[in-house]
Amino acid sequence: MAHQTTSGSNTALLTGPGADNGVIATTANRRALYLKLFSGEMFKGFQRNTIARDLVMKRTLKNGKSLQFIYTGRTTAEYHTPGNSILGNSDSAPPVAEKTITCDDLLISSAFVYELDETLAHYDLRGEISKKIGYALAENYDKKIFRAISKAARKASPITKANYVEPGGTQIRVGTNAQLSDAYNSASLINAFYDAAAALDEKGVSSEGRVGVLNPRQYYELIQAVGSNGLVNRDEQGDSLQKGNGIIEIAGIKIYKSMNIPFFGKYGTIYGTTAGTTDANVADPGNSGSFVGDAMADEHNVTENDYGQAAKFANSCGLIFQKEAAGVVEALGPQVQVTSGDVSVIYQGDVILGRLAMGADYLNPAAAVELFAGTATKPAAFG
Repeated sequence: MAHQTTSGSNTALLTGPGADNGVIATTANRRALYLKLFSGEMFKGFQRNTIARDLVMKRTLKNGKSLQFIYTGRTTAEYHTPGNSILGNSDSAPPVAEKTITCDDLLISSAFVYELDETLAHYDLRGEISKKIGYALAENYDKKIFRAISKAARKASPITKANYVEPGGTQIRVGTNAQLSDAYNSASLINAFYDAAAALDEKGVSSEGRVGVLNPRQYYELIQAVGSNGLVNRDEQGDSLQKGNGIIEIAGIKIYKSMNIPFFGKYGTIYGTTAGTTDANVADPGNSGSFVGDAMADEHNVTENDYGQAAKFANSCGLIFQKEAAGVVEALGPQVQVTSGDVSVIYQGDVILGRLAMGADYLNPAAAVELFAGTATKPAAFG
C-alpha cells in the first residue's frame, strides 16, 4: 500500500518497508516491523555467542525466586532371607539431598539511539547495536555458568548420609612443571582429557553429554598437533583442518572453545612472555583491546549465587563436564524492550534494552572436572 503526499501538482508515493501489511498511516504503523527485526537481531547475537546455556541443566522459573533440584544417592543390593518381609533396604537407602538455585538480579544491556543519527547513518544502526547487546548478555551468561562448573569441580557431594560417601568433583593438573605454559601443551592436555574421562567413568557419570571447553589457543594447539596425536576427524581432511574442524572429541568428550571460561584469573586468555617459572609464554598480539583477556570481577556476595572471587581462579585453565554438573534457572529469557510514544518524542530517540534474569550454580560435583596449571596445589573450594 502506498501513501500519497500532495505538494502542488506533484504527488509522491511513500513506501513503508517497515510497515505491517503496508499500513503506514502513522509512525507506529511505519515502524511496526522494525521492532521485530531488532528483536530477531538481539536473539541471534545472544544465541551465536553463548554455548553454555544448552550444555547444562536449564529450567524456567515461574512465580518464584528459586528452584529446587533433588539429588538421589546410590543404594545397595542385599540377599533376601526366607520368611522375612521386604520393606526396603535395611540402611534406608538411597539417601536424598536438595540443591536450591536462586535467580540473580535483572541483567541488562542498553543503548540510546538518536533518531537523527539513524536518519543520517548509511547502515543499519539498530541491527548493529542489537547484536552487541546480545553479545553482552550472552558473555555474562556463559561466564556465570562456567564459574559455577569450576565451583562444582572443587566440591564434595551434597549427599552426607553416614556410610554413603557419594563421589564429588575432580581437579586435574595439566603438565608437571608448575608453569602456566603447561596449559598450552597439547600432549599434556590430551593426557588430562583421558584422565578426566577415566575419573568420570569411575564416578559413575554418564558418558552422554560430556564436553570440554578450552580457550582458543589451547584448541588450536591441539589442531596443530593432529598429525602426531591422532585427533583427526576422518570426515575433515586437508584444508578442512584449517577451519578448526579437525578435532571432534577426545575420549568421547566433545570439545568447544570459548573466551568466557575462567583462565588464570582472567577470561579466555592471558598474555605474558617474561622469563619465570609461572610464565604463560603467550605474546600479546598487539592492539588486543580492553575486552580481550578481561580480568575477572569478584562476584562474591554481590549476586544471589556465589560465583567466587577472582583470586579463586588464578590457576584454572579449562573445564570438562557432563550436563548434570551445573544448572541454570531463567525467570526471564533474553528479551528486548524499546521505548516509544511520548518518551520517543521528548528525547527524539529510543532506548533499546536487552534483558534477562537468570542464576546458575553447581548440581552434581561428580560430573565436573577442572583443569589447572602453574601449581602443584589444587585450587581451593569456595561457596
